[in-house]
Amino acid sequence: MSAVDSATAHPAGAVYRLVWRWHFYAGLLCLPFFILLATTGALYLFRDELSLIVERPILVADSAGPSLSADALLDRAAQAQPGTPVRFTPPPAPGRSAEVGVRDDHHRIISVFLDPATGKVLGKVADEDRPMKVISKIHSLDILGPLPNLIIEVVAGWAILLVASGVFLWWPRGRKAGVVTVRGRPSQRLWWRDVHAVTGAFAAAVFLFLAVTGMPWSGFWGEHYRTIVNASGLGMPAAAKATSVASDAALAAVSPGSWTMDAAQAPTTAPSAARPLPLDAVLDIARRSGLEAGFVVRLPASPGGVYTLQRYPKQATGQRVIHLDQYSGKVLADVGFRDYGPVSKATEWGIAVHTGGQYGLINQLVMLAGCLAIIALSIAGAVMWWRRRPAGGLAAPQPLGRAGVSTFALVALGLGLIFPLLGLSILAALALDRLLSPAFKLKLGL
Repeated sequence: MSAVDSATAHPAGAVYRLVWRWHFYAGLLCLPFFILLATTGALYLFRDELSLIVERPILVADSAGPSLSADALLDRAAQAQPGTPVRFTPPPAPGRSAEVGVRDDHHRIISVFLDPATGKVLGKVADEDRPMKVISKIHSLDILGPLPNLIIEVVAGWAILLVASGVFLWWPRGRKAGVVTVRGRPSQRLWWRDVHAVTGAFAAAVFLFLAVTGMPWSGFWGEHYRTIVNASGLGMPAAAKATSVASDAALAAVSPGSWTMDAAQAPTTAPSAARPLPLDAVLDIARRSGLEAGFVVRLPASPGGVYTLQRYPKQATGQRVIHLDQYSGKVLADVGFRDYGPVSKATEWGIAVHTGGQYGLINQLVMLAGCLAIIALSIAGAVMWWRRRPAGGLAAPQPLGRAGVSTFALVALGLGLIFPLLGLSILAALALDRLLSPAFKLKLGL
């Protein structure tokens, strides 16, 4: 019995057909984006490991012996790269290089990597050109500008619909075959159907988790969500002040930064005739404050600026930001994960798990399995569709009746209240489906 026949025979056949039709369209339209997201996401899960392989000449320092002072390293970087130094990253571990970020005349941040023992420049690279940064920008489509990023937000919304509809279509309803086992051979469409269904059933939870936890970084929904969370007192702590434009506080090129603190405004300090603290004194304060290795020092940008110490490790619970008066070294603010509101804590935890950092290797492997499952789902769905489609046709499930369209319009309205761009895209798809329906074409004489 075909899927259409089974849908008609089933007591809930109309509902089944409604769900199947939109599962089909959503999957077909989003398939290339899912493969892109899963592939780049799988690579980004191992960003530190891959960076050490790809960027080893600039990240690893072979010289032994005591390190030069931070101020000496800052001077060496300034000599090697014209511009204004804006950040300093001490070696995160023995045998690793120090990094100085310099803003050039084109407002780009150029990272200068130095051997901490000798001050030798190991290499220079613009933040935006670093491999993991490029992969991150491809993953979000930011590499094409702000508007394409909205497409990823819509795709993530459709992914939520795909998971819900896919589970509904997979549900056994008394069947045993093709539920958790795969029938047939790869030469048969049945085999691809079962691979698609069984893989989706096992990966549904991870797929849904990735879609939901990716939304806070989206350009439209994510910014509005953060504004609402902060306004309600459930996000950014009172010690930090929110701004509408994210600061360049998260300057580490391969780090996802902090969803909560990236939009925080740094405090100011009263300009003074005194000389700013040397960088080595700032590092001493960082160590006395218990800041663990892996932090970045953001340098004052003006006489009224501050030193900002930032640590954004893979584990969300280790996030911490300290602002220091650049003249006295007085701590003006010290904000950590413990100070975040409950919604920010949940969001940061979700993002850390999403990017494979919260629970170490097991976290990476589970998310990798989810990415591979998404690729398998996409390929199996494409092959299954290609084999059943008639020449010159889409082979979409039969069009919905008026009741089906009305039902889905209500679904779009409900989802639109939560995810406006998703709701608008559903309404647009409904309008297109209406225009393409045979009955509508007949009315127009097409």
